[in-house]
Amino acid sequence: MSNVFAEAAGLHRPAPLRVVVAGYGPVAARLVEELLPGVRSGALSVLLVGEEPVAAYNRVLVADLAVGRTTAEALEISDAAELRASGVRVRLGERITHVDRARRLVLLGDGTSEPYDRLVFATGASATIPNLSGLNPDPAAVAMLPDGVTALRDLADAARLLEAVSGGGRIVVLGGGILGLEAALAAADEGASVTVVHHGPRPLARSIDRGGGSVLAAALRRRGIRMVSNARSTGVDLGTGLAGRRFRALQLDDGRRLEADLLLLSCGVRPRTELAAGCGLPVGSGILVDHRLQADADGEVFAVGDCAEVRCREAGCPDCAGGAGPSGLIGPGWRQAEWLAARLLADAGQQPPAMERLPAERPAVILLKARGVDVSTAGAVDAEPWDEAEPWDNESGSLEEACPAHPTTPAVRQVAVWADPEHGKYVKMVTRRGVLEGLVAVGMPRTAAELVLLFESGRALPADRSSLLRMDGADAGVPATRLDDPGATVCRCSGVSAGRIREAVSDGCGSLEEVAEATRAATGCGGCRERVIAVIAAHQASHGADLEELLPSA
Repeated sequence: MSNVFAEAAGLHRPAPLRVVVAGYGPVAARLVEELLPGVRSGALSVLLVGEEPVAAYNRVLVADLAVGRTTAEALEISDAAELRASGVRVRLGERITHVDRARRLVLLGDGTSEPYDRLVFATGASATIPNLSGLNPDPAAVAMLPDGVTALRDLADAARLLEAVSGGGRIVVLGGGILGLEAALAAADEGASVTVVHHGPRPLARSIDRGGGSVLAAALRRRGIRMVSNARSTGVDLGTGLAGRRFRALQLDDGRRLEADLLLLSCGVRPRTELAAGCGLPVGSGILVDHRLQADADGEVFAVGDCAEVRCREAGCPDCAGGAGPSGLIGPGWRQAEWLAARLLADAGQQPPAMERLPAERPAVILLKARGVDVSTAGAVDAEPWDEAEPWDNESGSLEEACPAHPTTPAVRQVAVWADPEHGKYVKMVTRRGVLEGLVAVGMPRTAAELVLLFESGRALPADRSSLLRMDGADAGVPATRLDDPGATVCRCSGVSAGRIREAVSDGCGSLEEVAEATRAATGCGGCRERVIAVIAAHQASHGADLEELLPSA
């Protein structure tokens, strides 16, 4: 009878949906934050398991921490105490060692087990350790890397780099990607002697064309960074001292030895799939999930972020064609987390069912963010102005379908290039029907901002391309970055529009810090900070706001 009276009084509730999240990085933090309404209502029971002893922090800015430009507190993007106060069970410094999918249990490192109704892998990625003589890439090893060799993935890595930078030491960066170059520039700015070693003919070889890469390499050399291109590393020399074996030099296949105090490995990342593979889930370069982020057929196991590879089982799916695994960017991971949170809340009866499938991700824009060196690149950039036009291929054979605005003109690709190597400036625009298919901008930050907005919106470029170049002229004034359009995306990581930022300002947010807290803009890679400030300033201009008031108090 007591249960009857409890139901009549509205006190009886169904058992909460049990959700276990494996990993506590930025994507997992966003997922759990979005699930809090369901936790507070009692519809969800969430267990968050993180291997590091600290809550989620912004890994994109670890390089700034490693050179003393910011603090660990400033990188924090989640508060474990606040999550616990909201009802989330948080276990730090703990790892899931095995998943029993048949019994829907996760086994933890302390020997205990936890049941789940939904399991989310947010295990992220680990630094790729190259196969070099003297290195031990075995994840089970007690000491994975010798002293004097580090990656730049977590707070401990940052501390090792900071020690070398603070002492004005010699640093060799192995890898010419974005993170390696940003770390190299930051370390050089702080007084370290830096050498960058990379395999290709130019830095950012996978993302930039020959001209842009050459201008970028020259800009790096002007900043005091030694560039060693077309180099193959074979091993590391280790010396024996009082503290044991320690890095002394990087060996190249041509016999050269690059002596240094620290070797910083920046050779990319590898999705962490071992836990998923161990319980029989399919993996490729990442944990394979469909467009609903499901890793299994029953809709009980999911994956998000750097560990998830969206590749559905539908033959000929256009969204999966040419897929290359997880992007490694924080923005797509956050969008996955928000979509999956809506799905889980719907499963718990807290809201209507979510969209049938995760929306296709936009083409990635790669930004190099460093003092005095600005690089933006996106899309297909290998075409050159004097390339022979590609054969026109249209199954219908209709010129009108190829280009409705100009029915007698096939939609061929056009390339415009402007270069000033002496002053470190370069721009390439690859277009079809006037719409950008690819872009490269080096040393032209205002032009780059406009091109990125045009690329993402799919708008046609102005007929006079030189008008874009003049944005970085001395007399350009305020750049016309189309931020007057409420729908223009200002923050790609969080998908925040100019209109949303203006709404936050109208609601009382008066600084970059306040707008970031209200909208999440500028909380990811940080590349949109100037654009966010520009929108705030434009909105407040009629009130005579001082630009200095918009900057963070820190």
